Amino acid sequence: MFGLKWQLSPREHEVVVDRDVKIPMSDGVFISVDIFRPSSPGRYPAIVGVHAYDQAMQSAPSIPREMTFVNAQAEAGDPNFYVRRGYAHVIVNARGTGQSEGVYAHYSPREVDDIVEAIDWISKQPWCSGRVGMFGASYFSVCAKQVAARNPPALKAVFGMYGYNDFYRDKFYHGGILAAGFLTTWAGHLDGSRIKGWSKDALGAEEYDRKLQELRNDRDLMAVPALAKAISEPDLGGHPLIIDVLMNNIDGPYWAERNPALDQIKAPIMLGASWDMYMLHLPGEFRAWERVTAPKKLIVGPPRYLDRPLYQYAFESLRWFDHWLKDNDTGYLNEPAVSLYVMGSNGSWKSGEDWPLPETVWHPFYLHFKGLLSEHEHWPHEGGTSYEDNRYNERGGLLFSSPAMVEETEVIGPLTATIYATTTQSELLLFLSLWDIAPDGERTLLTRGWQKGTMRGCDHENSRPWLIKHESNHAVEIVPGETYRYDINLVPTANVFKKGHRLALGVSSGESDGAASFFQNLAKGHVLQQSPSWVTIHHDADHPSVLHVPIVRGNRIGTYVSEAGDLNDQPRF
Repeated sequence: MFGLKWQLSPREHEVVVDRDVKIPMSDGVFISVDIFRPSSPGRYPAIVGVHAYDQAMQSAPSIPREMTFVNAQAEAGDPNFYVRRGYAHVIVNARGTGQSEGVYAHYSPREVDDIVEAIDWISKQPWCSGRVGMFGASYFSVCAKQVAARNPPALKAVFGMYGYNDFYRDKFYHGGILAAGFLTTWAGHLDGSRIKGWSKDALGAEEYDRKLQELRNDRDLMAVPALAKAISEPDLGGHPLIIDVLMNNIDGPYWAERNPALDQIKAPIMLGASWDMYMLHLPGEFRAWERVTAPKKLIVGPPRYLDRPLYQYAFESLRWFDHWLKDNDTGYLNEPAVSLYVMGSNGSWKSGEDWPLPETVWHPFYLHFKGLLSEHEHWPHEGGTSYEDNRYNERGGLLFSSPAMVEETEVIGPLTATIYATTTQSELLLFLSLWDIAPDGERTLLTRGWQKGTMRGCDHENSRPWLIKHESNHAVEIVPGETYRYDINLVPTANVFKKGHRLALGVSSGESDGAASFFQNLAKGHVLQQSPSWVTIHHDADHPSVLHVPIVRGNRIGTYVSEAGDLNDQPRF
């Protein structure tokens, strides 16, 4: 790749591979790495990636395929690509996985220590220039952020896209609701690892046994077969990790010791994901953008995850590493800091220097009777709308749809909703979904938001109008029949609503809407309530339920109810 005034490192080297090289750690454990380096004599920058999966998968000579359950963990990138262009590429099996010694403890501080030590070792090898970068998606990116927050001296750059960084909120408890589908699927890929649970030692035998009995008595958890199996056999395979997640169902020490101190990162870092990753990586990448003060860039691409093995960002990452590890000015820093693909735009990108985009204006869209979503405030005596959440009969929900857009409207940024609701149970799960509805009725899911009712407490001091921070370290009571206010974040999105299209908000306590992709399906595997309930969403002057929509272009004078036709014809959930 080259431009008018720059070119990237040329493809000119042959590849030498050293497999299962053992690096000694300070506590006597040896971790296993595969080293790919140029055959030509010399000293080269090193790119490091860390994972807890099958080591052979990371460098298998595979033709790229769409991500599936079988190949999902091939996240290291192609070593041959970098080596042929004058880099060493070192792929590390985390402690307790693959051929590495020790026990695995789910991104534990000791595992981060290991990589800090490994980077020091790599930087001192005769084939290394002393400069090190980190690359890879998902596990690789999460670990890279953890390590970058420690600032090992040799680490000079990170290409860290697709990485959650709040283990509680991003990975396992969306709005306090357990994402069981992802938890059990991911833990299943770790069955070959020597997993050491955290809870037994941290809680003590008596408290651990008491909590285990609590889990066995939880109808909602035991209704999920994979969770029931883990609870009945807590020491088998990947089950200790599942038990740790279940026993730490509020934010606390288990999660805090894993979350990277993003504001401590000093190495230049590339951030980003794709718009379909609202259930895992996307929220953390925007959080990292806000908190990292080091040189940084952000790219959010189309709603399609990366093929396996990874290659889509190979040249993009080479530009990044050439600049920071080889002093090759590739012109990258002269380009906008933020690049966003805009869905519904026939392939357009939006650029800027900050996030949210400075021109963003949040418009209130109020929830009304008969499923209307409108900028008009509530008129008297609207009341509320109810649905049934009943595993024996119907897991219902509501859809609030705007009138048709009278002009093309760009919605880009984070969304928040304030929902006033009443339930007949002592718990309420709220699942929000944002839709683009075409004139012919075709629906496109854009993003989601979640909130567990008893985890509704807000940290108002550290919240902003467009981003609510919840107090997730304790529960608050719900009295059946009482009305409460729920402030909910929806994961950011970017979409053009064409003229004639409608913006719609789905509200439910389950996951009955369809899934059009692998990740939409994976995003739906939350633990639901087994006890039936009636839920009422209030929308009147005293309970102004509202969705705040980030608009950067269009909708200057709003939508027209006169264009909606008969409100009885509004789209339904």
